[in-house]
Amino acid sequence: MSAVDSENRPSNFIRNIIDSDLAAGKHNAVKTRFPPEPNGYLHIGHAKSICLNFGIAKDYQGTCNLRFDDTNPEKEDIDFVNSIQSDVSWLGFKWDGDIRYSSDYFDRLHGYAIELVEKGLAYVDFLSAEQMREYRGTLKEPGKNSPYRDTSVEENLALFEKMRAGEMKEGECCLRAKIDMASPFMVMRDPVLYRVKFSHHHQTGDKWCIYPMYDFTHCISDAIENITHSLCTLEFQDNRRLYDWVLDNISIKARPHQYEFSRLNLEYTLMSKRKLSALVEEGKVSGWNDPRMPTIAGLRRRGYTPASIREFCLRIGVTKQDNLVEMGMLEACIRDDLNANAPRAMAVMDPIKLVIENWDGDPQMIEAPLHPNKPEMGTRQLPFSKEIWIDRADFKESANKKYKRLVLGNEVRLRNAYVVSADRFETDEAGNVTTIYGQYDKDTLGKNPEPREGRKVRGVIHWVAASHAQAAEFRLYDRLFKVANPNGLDIEEALNPDSLVVKKGYAELSLANAPSEQAYQFEREGYFCADSQDSNAEALVFNRTVGLRDSWGQG
Repeated sequence: MSAVDSENRPSNFIRNIIDSDLAAGKHNAVKTRFPPEPNGYLHIGHAKSICLNFGIAKDYQGTCNLRFDDTNPEKEDIDFVNSIQSDVSWLGFKWDGDIRYSSDYFDRLHGYAIELVEKGLAYVDFLSAEQMREYRGTLKEPGKNSPYRDTSVEENLALFEKMRAGEMKEGECCLRAKIDMASPFMVMRDPVLYRVKFSHHHQTGDKWCIYPMYDFTHCISDAIENITHSLCTLEFQDNRRLYDWVLDNISIKARPHQYEFSRLNLEYTLMSKRKLSALVEEGKVSGWNDPRMPTIAGLRRRGYTPASIREFCLRIGVTKQDNLVEMGMLEACIRDDLNANAPRAMAVMDPIKLVIENWDGDPQMIEAPLHPNKPEMGTRQLPFSKEIWIDRADFKESANKKYKRLVLGNEVRLRNAYVVSADRFETDEAGNVTTIYGQYDKDTLGKNPEPREGRKVRGVIHWVAASHAQAAEFRLYDRLFKVANPNGLDIEEALNPDSLVVKKGYAELSLANAPSEQAYQFEREGYFCADSQDSNAEALVFNRTVGLRDSWGQG
């Protein structure tokens, strides 16, 4: 098998390694895997790994497995399993064959653990967790051997069987590898391989009461599945030594190799499932799929598209350098996508009424394009009537020349419709404008008004006919945190109090049956989508995906 055409794919150090491996005949096919732990929803950082693993497999005509690292049943849930499958499929990727679970290999893993014990390379340790930390040493000081390290093979086999049979308490003992307590790498100082947990497992039920650790499980699972390139983030770099040690010391033929790349760190959010889980549990957000969350489910509900996320992962690249990626880069990807592909519509989120006093007759249907640059997308019908809704910010009693909207005594163009003027207005007791009265020029539909001295149409504003308005809720989502890097800060203080602003207004007639997750550009307002959870024909709810331009921090 030859490498893919270098002109048709992005270059990075991992692809260079694969090219060399294929050219040297080290592998004749590429096989990768994506191995999430089902203890939470996937986030945008996982999307980088998904795009890398599945993308490489696709580009090299290889395969990619979806394997759940389900070795910690206390924190795992079948809901997380289902959500991860949905996320991978939604992003546009297909895994090879059936879904795999590390628990599929529990019998074989147990057998390999016994093999290590028989070789004198693993032992049952009764040190407490606190004692184990003391014995492990520090980065500057070597550790010291456990008093249980030299227990005989026969006794260790018997003790490990008691663990397996449920005769040991949780935390009473564990199985440890016998490597080197003086190693400069902490991960090699007799790491734990198995621990006792009396937890029901979502795949294996109550069959097991001992569960293998990630570092023991992962490398063996890769070998069982004949993975050629095991791609992990940089925090597992030192763990590669344990990865190789385990495979070197058990009777398994396949030898996958682990490669590390930098994880994604994104501004104004967190990439820790533990911290994201805390936001959910403490009610700081409405759930894992809250549109402010960096989860794939949250981004999807907010209106991000699979193409925009894949493009983002392509743009940030794959390196070994840690960095903080600008939120603006992610937002630029969705803007580029939706600007080209989202149909246009109009919605008024802070409405005041404009009464056109010289309008007589029934509402008129005006045809408007769904996209100004794509006539093939078709058109929609806009009812125009005597009373319309405009946005409160689009009217002033007086303004300077920079204000390009409706001003008392002047004219403005209604998008896709007529030129109108404002003659007078009414206010409530607090002085707030409630109703504007004006005129329309019947000869300005689709053409410029007749010129006359002093006449100047200031600009274009959006509107919705009051006679056919669709009441709607608009959720204006913004960045979850008010600081670019909230890691290490007090979460409560770092949260952006304006990350969600809810407005009640009106949408145009064509949005009455807006499909779930359908994206629109609300003209002059931004990109929105129908909320997949709360929006329906009786109660329209639209989520703001992103503004028309990056205005963060501009006041």
